[in-house]
Amino acid sequence: MKKLSLLDLGFFVAESQASPKHVGGLLMFKRPAKAPVSFAKSLYREYLGFTEVAPPFNRVIRFSLTAMPCWQDAEVDLSQHIFYHKLPRGANDREALYAFVAGLHEPMLDRSRPLWALHVIDGLTEGRFAIYQKMHHAYADGVTMARWTAEGLADSAEELELTPVWTLQHGGHGKGKRRIGVKRQDEMLAAVWKELSGTSLRILGISRLAAMLFLESVKLTKNAIALPFVSSAKTPLTGQVTSGRQFTTAGVSMDRVNRIRERTRSTINHVALTCLDGALRRYLLDQGVELRRPITIQMPVNLRKEGEKTAGNKIGIIQVELSAPTEDPYVRLRNIGFSLRNVRTMIDSVSAEAIESYTIITGLVAQIAEMLGLSNTLPPMGNTLVSNVPGPKSHLYVKGARMEEMHPISTLPPSNLLNITLFSYAGELFFGLIATDELPNLPLLGRYVQEAFTELEASVSDAHAA
Repeated sequence: MKKLSLLDLGFFVAESQASPKHVGGLLMFKRPAKAPVSFAKSLYREYLGFTEVAPPFNRVIRFSLTAMPCWQDAEVDLSQHIFYHKLPRGANDREALYAFVAGLHEPMLDRSRPLWALHVIDGLTEGRFAIYQKMHHAYADGVTMARWTAEGLADSAEELELTPVWTLQHGGHGKGKRRIGVKRQDEMLAAVWKELSGTSLRILGISRLAAMLFLESVKLTKNAIALPFVSSAKTPLTGQVTSGRQFTTAGVSMDRVNRIRERTRSTINHVALTCLDGALRRYLLDQGVELRRPITIQMPVNLRKEGEKTAGNKIGIIQVELSAPTEDPYVRLRNIGFSLRNVRTMIDSVSAEAIESYTIITGLVAQIAEMLGLSNTLPPMGNTLVSNVPGPKSHLYVKGARMEEMHPISTLPPSNLLNITLFSYAGELFFGLIATDELPNLPLLGRYVQEAFTELEASVSDAHAA
């Protein structure tokens, strides 16, 4: 058995029926030329034959009253993890697919079984099919899940051998009840604090972070680090997380992104966050909300060292202020670049363990507020969460079918009704937007992202022409 890390355990502590803690991906494929219309169903049947399941896909969580929870090996019945669906004609376009996948993403995974599922979705227009997969966030973070997904696909259309992701060795992780009672949650929280207090490196790092936060709060530093729980007044983006889900995407070519990067000496994050900042402000204006302060996002950062490929979670979540209100996208880009440089300085000045601990402590505060039903009244940690997951640079295939798009579908943090994940794949930058069904008109926000990118292109051209 393998003990869970603090971060992995945190996803179980935070989980509820209204706020499941799994991450997913929507993979969209084009059938090979001359392939029969039964291609996707045949693929599903072939998947069911791969009964040798490797860790962590054969593991469940075992809770204990006397020790930290552990992963434990379990039997896997693939019929409970792999499913086939066919969308009906007339309800099989992109919008219908997104609504169907949002419904699949909504329920918790059953903790009595290994915490993953794969759905083959047939019947899409123009000879396409999709695969939606999800796994518990305690198994892996987004970066790890993307890597595992790529390892289970082929590099060319000529490679016809299947290597399903659950058959590959991914490094250790893994029986528990579907729900955790309040008493069990209290015991787990106590175990988290005990673990934290025993690590001097974490304590020193937290002390340094606390000092930085104090200096910012009394305005002795400027934008050194964005403070949690002080984001703009209540907006439609925040509140008590409820169970319904909706999903949409936006996308731009990496060629367009790179042209802006080269002209402005900026990064993908700079460009993407500039577009999101403009789109979110426009969307909020539609809802009658005009923010006079910068939007604050929660931003996960990868804490792995270069080349490290461990399983589980090794991330931190910090708060980042975007741009002060402005009508000029180029000015917005520069403001966000300044904020992100400060974030980089902060990350480089403290240990990874300190960032992990800061993430756990602030997350626990937000989670307690959500458990008590206070997220509609207390300030959120940020207006939304935005993460960036690098994906494969070239097209991948399954049985000769080319994967045309790869969209991330994340989980919602406490008090946030929207989560946005950036994902780069085969020359495209995709924006995956998952939200509760209480957020009005999510597809409109996706369209605003693309329009904000066009506006940024024009603003950059004007600035360099002047």
